[in-house]
Amino acid sequence: MRSFLLPLGVIFLVASAVRVTSAQSYDAPTAYYATATGTGATLRSQLHNIIDDHSVISYDGARTALQVTDRDPNNPNRILLVYNRVSNTAAWDQAATWNREHTWPESRLGAGGRAVSDLFNLRASSTQINNDRGNLHFGGAFGQSYGVKTDKGATVWYPGDADAGMIARQEFYMAVRYDGSDSGTSDLELVSSGNAATAARLGDLSRLIDWHYAAPPDAFERRRNQVIYDNYQFNRNPFTDRPEYVWSVFVDQANDSSVRLRNGVHSANGGSTLNVDLGRVIVNGAVPTTTVPIVLENTGNDGTYFEVKTNDALAKSSVVGRYNSFPLGGPSSKVLDIGMYAYPGVTDRPGIKTGVIQVDNLDVTTGAGNGRAANDANDVINVNMTVLSHAQPSFTLEYWQPVIEYDFGLLVHGQNAPVFEFDIYNAPSSNYTAKLDFDAVTASGETNAFSTNLALFSGDDSLAANDSRAFSATIDTDKIGSFSAVYTLEFSDEDLSGALESFPLTLKLRGTVGLPGNADFDNNEFIDGADFLTWQRGYGWPASFATGDANSDGVIDSADLAIWSAQFGAAPQLVQPVPEPAACLLTIIAVAAGRSSHVRRRRRN
Repeated sequence: MRSFLLPLGVIFLVASAVRVTSAQSYDAPTAYYATATGTGATLRSQLHNIIDDHSVISYDGARTALQVTDRDPNNPNRILLVYNRVSNTAAWDQAATWNREHTWPESRLGAGGRAVSDLFNLRASSTQINNDRGNLHFGGAFGQSYGVKTDKGATVWYPGDADAGMIARQEFYMAVRYDGSDSGTSDLELVSSGNAATAARLGDLSRLIDWHYAAPPDAFERRRNQVIYDNYQFNRNPFTDRPEYVWSVFVDQANDSSVRLRNGVHSANGGSTLNVDLGRVIVNGAVPTTTVPIVLENTGNDGTYFEVKTNDALAKSSVVGRYNSFPLGGPSSKVLDIGMYAYPGVTDRPGIKTGVIQVDNLDVTTGAGNGRAANDANDVINVNMTVLSHAQPSFTLEYWQPVIEYDFGLLVHGQNAPVFEFDIYNAPSSNYTAKLDFDAVTASGETNAFSTNLALFSGDDSLAANDSRAFSATIDTDKIGSFSAVYTLEFSDEDLSGALESFPLTLKLRGTVGLPGNADFDNNEFIDGADFLTWQRGYGWPASFATGDANSDGVIDSADLAIWSAQFGAAPQLVQPVPEPAACLLTIIAVAAGRSSHVRRRRRN
């Protein structure tokens, strides 16, 4: 048996050498509660056997120990006082400002013994507030200030919301730790206020149960539990470590809690599943910082503790760990904000990223049946985010084609405008590809000879992967000449995190519009000076009286001369007109006349 009294001088040494306890070390050793496998009276006995053989410090030594156990987390030279949670100078001042409060009053400890100096019973308290409390039983509804209250017709002490849950768990510890089996101690029991006058009894149990579920263990309580275990008594408060034991030990075996995801798919065994979609980002984009609120509810009337576990490094929840509770008097609900951690590399490749969060009803009782308490199956939240590859504009889907050229060919002036139809595709580079935005068009060349129905698109009109958008282009046949134009089409990813501009597409158009008609007036399949002389002789006459009407408009005029000049020196064909300044035209006529004279002389010879 390890129970012994430490001299006061040793207490100071222990206090000065106390280990620094971090938040990560507040949990009990893995095997500490390995033998706590039962329920009800069996569980109570098992817990007693785990914690009963603790090392005892003296009541005087507790003054120094409390300076360590109740240390203000924001100032190591101060302590937090019970009930009002005021930060007070830690140094012992002969009880001028603080003293040792027995949360289970010493006058109600019966034989007392080692229970008098048990650090799980003692707290640093304002001397005045300690006197105000006296040996009153605890009571009062959660949700009010500390002090003397009237509850259920009795005068009681309410410890304040900040300490109510911790006080309840301290008394649960005392009732289990002290069963009268240690010499010089009494069997301590928690009872209703009606039996509170009995020695070694403390009430009100029902209020303590209520406070326990209303106020889970905070960091101050958990650290205190660890410090006592590491440095002083070498035992722990099981109801701080495992708050789910309380219902089975102090109430009954039929807790009716059923924890589920409100909007999830529910099963008969109490489990539920919910998928949370955080949306989409593009490769190397930022993980969404926004979270999705989901409602977790307890459909039962009884309080319970639940654990929220993330099964990977990806999913995150605003509520985590096992120190979460639903209060008595349900049904009730809590909101969990669900998201993903932005750890390096999570968006470096396309695909669906999934994290899993599990919610476990921790109550250990089974008497309420299927889907309740220990029979309540876990609830699963699947957190999804889609990472997309960049959009890929192309004129074909089968392969990347960034340039398309179209030649309208040689067209007749005034004919119906031909149409060139083409498609713009978002050609996927993976199974997960961003939508495509069409942002701008820039054009160069003789764009007044062409027209297109190119139209920008974005937002709800963005082009999905594997989809296409049809467009067309035409040439203006009312204009004469050879024309070309280049259109540069600018694209980008849809408006998501990680979006970039895409490679542009290039549309090239060209075509020639020539004059119709035939200036081969002598039908020798060659346009020469002889044809000019034919036109000249017929100039000004209707086509019904003379020859030289190249464009078949019924009149022999300068328009026919323009066609002859355009076709001069070749076989009949569709051609562009030559420039019409008089000097140029006269030059052509002179040359033609010369050729014609030469031909006549050659024929005479």
